[in-house]
Amino acid sequence: MTSEPPFPDQPDSDEPSSGQPDPSGKAPQNENPALRARVPDHVADGCFSTGAIVMTGPSEFIIDFLQTIGRPHRVATRVVIPHPVMPQFVDALQKNLDIYRGRFGEPQAPPPNPNPDARRPSPQEIYDDLKLPDDVLSGVYANGVMIGHGATEFGLDFLTSFFPQSAVSARVFLASGQVPRLLDSLKGAVKQLQDRRQGPTNQGPPSQEPPTDDSPQPPADSV
Repeated sequence: MTSEPPFPDQPDSDEPSSGQPDPSGKAPQNENPALRARVPDHVADGCFSTGAIVMTGPSEFIIDFLQTIGRPHRVATRVVIPHPVMPQFVDALQKNLDIYRGRFGEPQAPPPNPNPDARRPSPQEIYDDLKLPDDVLSGVYANGVMIGHGATEFGLDFLTSFFPQSAVSARVFLASGQVPRLLDSLKGAVKQLQDRRQGPTNQGPPSQEPPTDDSPQPPADSV
């Protein structure tokens, strides 16, 4: 398994579950044990996700990682990432995906939607079909990430990088074929926020639809 360091402006952190040497053969950039990420017992096992929904809030992005194998479909983990941090996450995930493609080729894509012309459900309809447990409702905060991958899966360790000890706030595993779709959803959410901040670029009549700060990107799931 290879791994990406946390975002450039965060302290370096080792992935506790890996134990594998850096494939480049280079020594770790920082050996300070105070900068290692602690893995609390309740997140150590992680969760496997079959897709994700990305939403834009007034000051943060919300990523709902889904489990859609069997019924009811559920939100397994909700991760809250500040607006300034998300572009760094996108860059790190893109870099790791490029490394994966260089080693293993293009990841196997999930099966396409059998009815691509069907009406896209509204956000309310999507969440009416999802179980959102009480212990997931408020989500977990993250301002850093460790990204690792093997031949068939990616692992995302979301971090809270606070003095004196970084910690893993959520651990998520994804099939490698899910990652390009997740990346597209993340990029779309960032662009949506940028466009919203820039305002309208034409002088046409204003939209009659009230603005919202919690419009989800299309789910990046395979079901």
